[in-house]
Amino acid sequence: MGRYILKRLLWMIPVMLGIAILIFSIMYICPGDPAASMLGTGATQVQIEAKREELGLNDPYIVRLGRYLRDVFLRFDLGTSYMYGTPVIDGLMERMKYTLVIAISCMLLQIFIGTPLGIIAATHRNGIADRICMFIAMLGVSVPAFWLALMMVVVFSVKLGWLPAFGVGGFKYYIMPCLANCLAGVATQARQTRSSMLEVIRSDYVTTAKAKGLSEREVLLKHALPNALIPIITIVGNGMGMMLGGTVVIENVFSIPGIGSYMTSAINSRDYPIVMGGVLLLGLIFSLIMLLVDVVYAFVDPRIKAQYEGKKRRKSHA
Repeated sequence: MGRYILKRLLWMIPVMLGIAILIFSIMYICPGDPAASMLGTGATQVQIEAKREELGLNDPYIVRLGRYLRDVFLRFDLGTSYMYGTPVIDGLMERMKYTLVIAISCMLLQIFIGTPLGIIAATHRNGIADRICMFIAMLGVSVPAFWLALMMVVVFSVKLGWLPAFGVGGFKYYIMPCLANCLAGVATQARQTRSSMLEVIRSDYVTTAKAKGLSEREVLLKHALPNALIPIITIVGNGMGMMLGGTVVIENVFSIPGIGSYMTSAINSRDYPIVMGGVLLLGLIFSLIMLLVDVVYAFVDPRIKAQYEGKKRRKSHA
């Protein structure tokens, strides 16, 4: 297993290299001039050209790409911000805590709300509980996160005054952002859990367990749920990526100074190093999460762990 993890970590290097080249190329062909954005409408063409030369924007594509890859993979500073003149990594690290608080909280809500809803729906198939749970899930998939966030601000902040609408602080400041961002994840988790549980419940070994006189609770927890966990865990990993992406919108709605709002501000000011650095950092976090999901697979399903160990033994005998 250790060798597999090391192999996956090494594979992340070319993946991150590909992401870096792709996002740099996209930013390179994007319309707009960072120098003109920095200097404002009153700047002359001579001033703009001087600023472009200072930022290295007049250099050929391959030169700028090489310089950027050096900053990412050798200096590890993700380049220098056009607007602030500081390493991009410093600004991202300063704001990452807010983004991770929202994303991790949303992931926990997805697990501890979506999974029980799916189990309840599966064990009461076509019943009232099933219909209610699936209605909630359908609603969660259909409602856009930004619209829900705005409605929550209107109701719980403006009308009722229960929760703060903007900024960061204590626990209350994160309630609405997390609920708005996690709804789609909870809905997806509930639907996938229901589907997986229904497939397992129909299997022969569950029928045999019931025939042996085991209680419904024992059948559910000891036989059905463990065998339905693999697709459920997959949804958790994918959901974390969705939560990270959703923070870009949510942080702007609630004025949270996280990576999402930082990147949005950078897009508006054409500060492309911040945009590229944010995409790379979020991509790295998501890749590490998917690696963690694969490791959890081995502990949940002994067959996967045996597969890794079998490959290791075959290589040692060869």
